[in-house]
Amino acid sequence: MSNFYTAGAAAMTSNKDDWETPQKLFDQLNEEFHFTLDAASSDQNAKCEHHYTASNSGLEHSWEGETVFCNPPYGRNIGDWIRKASREASKPNTLVVLLVPARTDTRWFQNHILHRAEVRFLPGRLKYEVDGQAGEAAPFPSMIVIMRTGERQ
Repeated sequence: MSNFYTAGAAAMTSNKDDWETPQKLFDQLNEEFHFTLDAASSDQNAKCEHHYTASNSGLEHSWEGETVFCNPPYGRNIGDWIRKASREASKPNTLVVLLVPARTDTRWFQNHILHRAEVRFLPGRLKYEVDGQAGEAAPFPSMIVIMRTGERQ
């Protein structure tokens, strides 16, 4: 069964908000950034030994001094995660890398990413994983957002 719901015949969005990061993509980013914290994971799909889960929310903890990977839930509260990442990235010795939908028309993109972060648009549609296995291609494009202290202020 597909995780996407349709309007007519076109997939518009998804009925889920937890999209497991493809391991190959994480490995490429980790080689560049050397992550110390996965701020939004489950115990089963955590990419770093130090990680936060739904029961121990990364929204409620400081990320200061960490090199953070964050693939947040893509539901309505994604803006909370983007705001948190922006605040945390302004702290000393803190770098935040987000994997998020490329939704450039949103308030969270306009207010917290545009002109404030490095953005890398990913080609095509990612095949997010389900239990470590590639799933269907996402119904949306994705981007990597890199937030650093002093970045494009």
